[in-house]
Amino acid sequence: MASAGNATDYRTIRDRVFAAIWDELDPLAEQIENEEHIPREKVWPILRDCGAFGLLVPSQYGGYGLTIGQYLPIIAEFAKVQGGIRALVHVHNSFAHALSEIGDPAQKDAVLSGAATGERSLAFALTEPEHGTGADLGTTARREGTHYVLNGTKWLITNSDFASHFMVMAKTSATEVSALLVERDTPGFRIEPLPETMGCKGGEHGRLTFTEARVPVSALIGGEGQGQEHLERALEISRVLVAASSLGTAERALELSVQRANERVTFGKPIAQRQAVQRYVAEMAMDVYALRGMLADAAAKWDVGRRIPAEASMCKQFGLEAVGRVTDRALLVHGGIGYTRQFPIERLYRDARLNWLEEGSPTIQYMVAAREILAGYRFDDAFGGPVDA
Repeated sequence: MASAGNATDYRTIRDRVFAAIWDELDPLAEQIENEEHIPREKVWPILRDCGAFGLLVPSQYGGYGLTIGQYLPIIAEFAKVQGGIRALVHVHNSFAHALSEIGDPAQKDAVLSGAATGERSLAFALTEPEHGTGADLGTTARREGTHYVLNGTKWLITNSDFASHFMVMAKTSATEVSALLVERDTPGFRIEPLPETMGCKGGEHGRLTFTEARVPVSALIGGEGQGQEHLERALEISRVLVAASSLGTAERALELSVQRANERVTFGKPIAQRQAVQRYVAEMAMDVYALRGMLADAAAKWDVGRRIPAEASMCKQFGLEAVGRVTDRALLVHGGIGYTRQFPIERLYRDARLNWLEEGSPTIQYMVAAREILAGYRFDDAFGGPVDA
């Protein structure tokens, strides 16, 4: 698989993925919505052939090694079609990227080469039914000689139906959280499906149960007690990618609304000429434009090696609010028929609501942003200079 080492290579990759999205994946949307199942026999070859599995996998492992700035418009394009596929691609690439940054050589070798082709995949096991995150986790990993023994339950774990490995966050002491790389076939590890979701149909967000599940000490990612640090780094960039997904859905909703406004005629003229509809469209466009700018800034900072805790949470929070407003207005532009499945806006409206919950709820985003700002965080621009320079 070629890397995106220059602009021509990148355009080739991007154009190939875009063509696969619209020519091959979008026609599957109705089947997936009806069956609430992503047909792997159809979707996997498409994603493999266009290179979607390896977008954020480093080139030394057979991926494209895209920068975040290069990847954002691609995951945004996935968000314009069937949402279950978008969620699948998002989680697969986000946590392949995370492992490439925090895993040791053996852990990377075990996952990343296969991840580039979709033969392997890493899911993120954090959320629990009876606990919060970080220090409030209930899952434990006790050390016994050359192994850790895992006990606990996770749920709402995306891609749990096919992931080969899981990055499991667990308490290794009363005060320390650690990350462990757990293989799917580990004895004592059970995976069960949860009920179907409101939107992003077809993706699996399952329940994981660990009962005296033994993994070797070599499964520890980094050192004991570094789980919170790994968690924050992995979620930081994943929040930006969720915001890019919000952008793609919002862009598509705006595009469909402009088309509908020009086609729908009442009292002898298109509703695009009605002042109320014009205001809806203008408000939608402002949200799209603002979110694009925020994402460009965040990606540029990350790609030069900057940490972006406040920016990531603000992008994610503004993105979910923006896509909520845009899809609300898109439904109003479409009118009652938009509430039916005749138009894609109905699906986009449902798909967008997952963005509210991915990688932390709104309260978490506000907490992270406020924490950083109150601690003196500076909003320098992407090139390192202060905004007031």
